Amino acid sequence: MRANCSSSSACPANSSEEELLVGLQVPGNLELVFIVMSAVMMGLLMFSLGCSVELQKLWSHIRRPWGIAVGLLCQFGLMPLIAYFLATSFSLKPVQAIAVLIMGCCPGGTISNIFTFWVDGDMDLSISMTTCSTVAALGMMPLCLYLYTLSWNLEETLTLPYQNIGISLVCLTIPVAFGVYVNHRFPKQSKIILKIGATVGGVLLLVIAVAVVILAKEAWNPDITLLTISFIFPLIGHVMGFLLAFLTHQSWPRCRTISLETGAQNIQMCFTMLQLSFSAKQLVQMLSFPLSYGLFQMVNGILIIAAYKMYKRILKNKHRKRNPGCAEGCHDKKSTSPKETSAFLEMNEEVAVPRGPSEPMVGHSALEPTSHISSCA
Repeated sequence: MRANCSSSSACPANSSEEELLVGLQVPGNLELVFIVMSAVMMGLLMFSLGCSVELQKLWSHIRRPWGIAVGLLCQFGLMPLIAYFLATSFSLKPVQAIAVLIMGCCPGGTISNIFTFWVDGDMDLSISMTTCSTVAALGMMPLCLYLYTLSWNLEETLTLPYQNIGISLVCLTIPVAFGVYVNHRFPKQSKIILKIGATVGGVLLLVIAVAVVILAKEAWNPDITLLTISFIFPLIGHVMGFLLAFLTHQSWPRCRTISLETGAQNIQMCFTMLQLSFSAKQLVQMLSFPLSYGLFQMVNGILIIAAYKMYKRILKNKHRKRNPGCAEGCHDKKSTSPKETSAFLEMNEEVAVPRGPSEPMVGHSALEPTSHISSCA
């Protein structure tokens, strides 16, 4: 078909490729500024989130990686399997099915760390899972893709973005390591940095999402099927991750953490892998999926945070009704740190989840900062 077309834009094939390139490539200076600013801001964000990580707890996750193992099972077991079932159930075209499968095989993204903070999850586990899944992606991504792409015959060889994985790993571990150090040496200042960073990080993600949608507007393909999959895919991941964590007797903060880590994928890695592996003509049918997945992933996360905040408020109201005499005192001593908030929830949630084998002492340590709550009872 290309042999019969000239190089002019009058040819449909050439015009579609040119439209795609226009949508994906921003003018040089603007593109460079956007990339540099995004990298710097994400580094500062991960530094601030690292200020919530404690060395002792981080080491306990590494020494007894029960929570990490459950998270990796969700990341490279559940998500590729869900992607395969969605691709076959909706009878996608081969190139579209490959885009869904690549997304399912990607490691967790940093957006899950922000969501975990706002739902009072286990930040030590969240960052550990993100780091471990990024490292594991070097071997698990090609293995999962090979197993799940046998049903679709494509001439292209999937190119794994090792350089992109390495950059993601460096941008994740180095800022977090500095944050852990600051939290160890200056615990009071680290709390201030954490609050500012989490707030700025949420705004940053919204700005990046809007910028990507505007700059890559030509890459959007109004395919209702892909839009439907990109909407339900992260939701299924969140639900299945929570259920698996619950069935393996993880604590409530860990269940929330694993749930958010499972449904939140590394969009940039999927995007890069598609660009390295497929021609411009095929990318027209594929690139709208990671864009829409990233958009719905953020929308779902915001809804989950809103639902959790409402749930937490309901628990506090129930606590005040049970203890009317100390409602004002408890209100004055409102929790100011994630540890105190999670401990309050652990005490007030009606159903307690049995502890897993990796956390025999976590329950006692979680109750230490809530002496003012127990005194009100």
